[in-house]
Amino acid sequence: MPDRLHAAVAAGVMASEEDFTRLLRSIVEVARAIFGAQGSSIFLLDEETDELVFAAVAGEQDQFLVGQRFPSSTGIAGWVASSQTPLVLEDVQADPRFARDIAERSGYVPKGIMAVPLLDDERVLGVLQVLDRPTDARFSLQEMELLGLFASQAAIALSLLATARSARAALAGDDRASLVAELAGTFEGLEGGSRTAADALLRSLTELLAESRH
Repeated sequence: MPDRLHAAVAAGVMASEEDFTRLLRSIVEVARAIFGAQGSSIFLLDEETDELVFAAVAGEQDQFLVGQRFPSSTGIAGWVASSQTPLVLEDVQADPRFARDIAERSGYVPKGIMAVPLLDDERVLGVLQVLDRPTDARFSLQEMELLGLFASQAAIALSLLATARSARAALAGDDRASLVAELAGTFEGLEGGSRTAADALLRSLTELLAESRH
């Protein structure tokens, strides 16, 4: 494949990764605004190191947190990730799961928290949390459902981001993978039966590519 075409496809994958990163940032910004909260963040689970990593944080002044990490079993976020269970606490400092040292390192020690796991089927991708809603706000099931919707959007974004990274890695070593990536981009706008047929073709090409590497 010509180098310029290979570079163009690779650039498309990079752009997708940047788009998903911006999407995560928009999710935490909107979540903070909707709940009238002081803060909101998304943690991504790094399965290789077994750590939670700040992937997106609301507020310009808190962007230094992005990329910071801590053990996945630590704190409220760690409990939500490991248990795959949403959690609402009005007084986190009275809860033994609260990791005050991590909060202090972030520069903000919350009083209350709402947190939900980001799930791709049964796989944990991370955690979305909202900190310190207004003092007169009362928790409701509708609020948790709304936060769950934000979590679903974040999980989709993270899943697609992982796919984009895998595609970029494949592009680095195999021109045939570039062809598959190029086809995937071409098929993106198809609908109905055409999209179904296109997806079947992509699956077949991907399987053939995988077999040829063994």
